[in-house]
Amino acid sequence: MLLTHDDLSEKQLRRKAKERFATANRVEKEYLRSLRQLTRQIEHMVKSMGHRPAELEKLLQDYAKLVEPWARSIAEKMVARVMYKDENAWTQLGRSIGRELRKEIQEAPTGDFFRKYMDEQVTLITSLPLEAAQRVHKLVIESQIDATRAKEISAQIMQTGKVTESRAKLIARTEVARAASALVMARSKHIGVTHYIWRPSGDADVRQSHKEMNGKVVAWDDVPTLSDGTITHAGMIYNCRCYPDPIITND
Repeated sequence: MLLTHDDLSEKQLRRKAKERFATANRVEKEYLRSLRQLTRQIEHMVKSMGHRPAELEKLLQDYAKLVEPWARSIAEKMVARVMYKDENAWTQLGRSIGRELRKEIQEAPTGDFFRKYMDEQVTLITSLPLEAAQRVHKLVIESQIDATRAKEISAQIMQTGKVTESRAKLIARTEVARAASALVMARSKHIGVTHYIWRPSGDADVRQSHKEMNGKVVAWDDVPTLSDGTITHAGMIYNCRCYPDPIITND
């Protein structure tokens, strides 16, 4: 509910807020498409070497180091696109606010944000082959402890690629939304905006505790506790597509 738009209905406000600050599905899909390049390679390794788990584990560990430069490139692209979208959103909002405030928005320290999220994404991307290696290692240990389950455990090793694919989907959905919300928070705090309105994405997958937050005013410096016990800002937890609608007053 932006107080600079008092002449708009609540429905219009929500639509405009979603246009400005909701996570772009296209960015998420592009990020997932990139991550799938990695998961396909992991799947190929598992199918080729799954019958030799010790060698597969080493191969996956080495692959994590090998893909780091690629991971940094993919992370840079994702974070840059989120920042570009956020900048456009604030630019549109800036048309209805004073020149001095527009200048403050443009001068927000987004460089630190960019570097921080870049590093986090590189760690997450390279964790995909590392977690696959850890899973293989754990299953091998289990097979040594319980030889009667050797056939079952061997089949589980061959499922490692699918497990990695699910993990990649979670990263894409969570991290794009988290970066978008965190960037809104950074700009908001920089210009003195202390509160936002929690907005859900409106799709069928919204969790009940997040639906209950719809329309509630939240202080950036007071992370809310949801009805299910989760402590989070909008869009800053796994699989969350909610988004913060910053409250900007005429003051």
